[in-house]
Amino acid sequence: MWRLLIGELYPDAEFFEPAKEALFWRIEETLGLPVPLELVELLRETNGVWNEYGDAVVWSAERIVEDNLAMRSEADYRELYAPFDDLLFFGDSDMGPQFAYVHTGYGPGIVVWDHETDERRLAVVSLRDYLVRCLTQGNDWFR
Repeated sequence: MWRLLIGELYPDAEFFEPAKEALFWRIEETLGLPVPLELVELLRETNGVWNEYGDAVVWSAERIVEDNLAMRSEADYRELYAPFDDLLFFGDSDMGPQFAYVHTGYGPGIVVWDHETDERRLAVVSLRDYLVRCLTQGNDWFR
């Protein structure tokens, strides 16, 4: 399902081996947040998605764990930014804004986070919408 959608949106897409199932449990255990089913399903088909500019639109499962841990444990980040405890970062755009699931009382949504201002705002409500925008509208759709 995800490979088909990605291939339609971005015919030059490269696909990777699926993520190992154990990594989904590691993400949840390590970060204390559930991994949204849509993200699990995508990573079961391809362990990451990159756009034509080389941006990691969806990070690999390994990078999700590593980057989220780093952002939560980096002393400078704790001083500069509001806590990341309710965010599950999974992608970025052009070395700038990063994207994360935020868990709310209404279910997960996807926010864009600006590291310069610490602004966090709802970008889209589903992974499908996120991929459509990232893979068809380039790097500026979220501004």
